[in-house]
Amino acid sequence: MDRRLLMLALGMFAIGTDNFVVAGILPGVAESLHTSVSLAGQMVTVYALSYAVMAPVMAAVAGSWPRKLLLVSALGIFVVGNVVSALATDLNTVLLSRALAGLGAAMFAPTALGVAALLADPARRGRALSTVTAGLAAATALGAPLGTFIGGFGGWRSTLWFVAALGLVSMIGVWTMLRSVPQPASFTLRERVAPVRDIRIALTLLTSMFAFGGFLMVYTYAGLVLRGVTGGDERILAGMLLVWGVAATAGTVVAGRLVDRFDSRSIVNAALGVAILNFCALPWTSVHLASATIALTIWGLIGWGLIVPQQHRLVRIAPQVAPLVLALNNTATYTGLACSGVLGGLVLLFVDARYLSLVGALLIAIALVLAAMTPESSGRRSVQREGRQPASPLGSRQSRARHP
Repeated sequence: MDRRLLMLALGMFAIGTDNFVVAGILPGVAESLHTSVSLAGQMVTVYALSYAVMAPVMAAVAGSWPRKLLLVSALGIFVVGNVVSALATDLNTVLLSRALAGLGAAMFAPTALGVAALLADPARRGRALSTVTAGLAAATALGAPLGTFIGGFGGWRSTLWFVAALGLVSMIGVWTMLRSVPQPASFTLRERVAPVRDIRIALTLLTSMFAFGGFLMVYTYAGLVLRGVTGGDERILAGMLLVWGVAATAGTVVAGRLVDRFDSRSIVNAALGVAILNFCALPWTSVHLASATIALTIWGLIGWGLIVPQQHRLVRIAPQVAPLVLALNNTATYTGLACSGVLGGLVLLFVDARYLSLVGALLIAIALVLAAMTPESSGRRSVQREGRQPASPLGSRQSRARHP
């Protein structure tokens, strides 16, 4: 295993912890800031929206930066955002600081995935992507439950200090251990969105948006959805999130091996079908410890296992612009998260939280339809011909010479 991939996974762990730990502290934030859980839930929306909008923008603006400098700067911004959140005394400041943290994540995650795809041999690209993505999933297994547990004793501010410390450790690790990093070509913002003109890529991105919108809408309000089994105890909720996170980590590892052996499209379709059934049953399985544990395990395995085949499909369609399409996939995923946070908050105004998973199942069903509609080939001009340097994923002979 390339140690550089492990350093990238460490940074994803910090970002993932920040993203998913909020679900466990929303009730505490709402009570402390004298607001509703639905409004506090917009912490997730603002973070995700900042990520979705800024990922392609920053990829274009900072495209010529050395990869190591970009990764370290991103983590620095991420740490500052969380420190401000931990010190904030009103909801507006919290939301603004969440946007700042989302900017740091937007700079880091697509860069890390693009570097991982370039470091790996084509035959092992799936495993490389799954290694970095596993850092994100491991955050749900360890970081988010631990942060929720800390919040149960020291309040939600202590959770955000914990996240800031994780980001700082990750920043130091990337700076000291990530030595040689490939430098991709610099693309304008217009060139970065050019791949969506390929119908296969457009439909794959829409699949990610709706699927993860459904998955993460329910996760955002997990404290309410699982109240029947947790009784509102954040420590029990942390244990349930731990089950979900361990399954998520296993899902990314297994998926990385599956996509190197089987067709990604078949894996995606099967996973979405099982996820729909699981979410439709969740209003009843979530009220008993045994059945809730099984449901969370299936949810974690499939929800995170879906990321790798989606990434693999995009890289297979457009290998010459892999960093571009991976950045767009992150944007699609976080757009789904941002919209689902708003949608979930609206649904909770009229529907009992127990039935929120039915709305999530509907979004996942739309994703399944989109995935089934995605053609194996496209009559449009191949995205490999988009951009200024189609010959190499690194974009030029000069950048290829810098490839380790």
